Amino acid sequence: MKRHGFDVIEKVKSLEDENTARLRTRLMTVEGHASDKYFNQIFGLIPELIRPEYRKTFKAFDGINNLWNLSYELLSWKVHHALIKAKLEPYLGFLHSVAEGKPSLICDFMELYRYLVDDFVIQYCRRLRKRDFIMKNEDFSSNRKGKREYLNDSLTHGLIKSLNEYFQRKVEIARIRMGKEQEIETLINEEALLLGMYLRDEKKDWQPRIGIAE
Repeated sequence: MKRHGFDVIEKVKSLEDENTARLRTRLMTVEGHASDKYFNQIFGLIPELIRPEYRKTFKAFDGINNLWNLSYELLSWKVHHALIKAKLEPYLGFLHSVAEGKPSLICDFMELYRYLVDDFVIQYCRRLRKRDFIMKNEDFSSNRKGKREYLNDSLTHGLIKSLNEYFQRKVEIARIRMGKEQEIETLINEEALLLGMYLRDEKKDWQPRIGIAE
């Protein structure tokens, strides 16, 4: 039995020519360098005693990077839900590589809203202290164990609650049908719908709407 997305991945890879793959690699290299510089500046806003040296995503050891990863994961769930509602295939993206377990379109679409999550996390981290983090034992491989740092359980629950509330904040962007503003989560759903209409030739163009949370 094939795992979810695996058959889609194989089809997409078979359609991608060598030039497209090469261009994707070059773009991702540029994106990686830009991300390093971006987070070097961002981390300068974090209290020094809990500030990480660099951004690490997969299996980060420090608490701040793991906090950031959790926040992005919550965003990815919102995006995933929006794309499914818009009848779009989460694995059929444009920029990010096609790989099992990393739905390319979700990764692409998240880029529109990472800055909002970054702003939330920066503000959240400013009131944290070293004592707010705990070390947990984990299996790094079949024969290797180690410790990784996380926000303590109570604050983790509070973070999730606060971030979900943050997604309900208003942005001054008119809704498709009516109103001069809408919630961030509604905006994500609307943008996915508009992207789907554009890809299905139901709409001539698509210009993502970017807003600042109130």
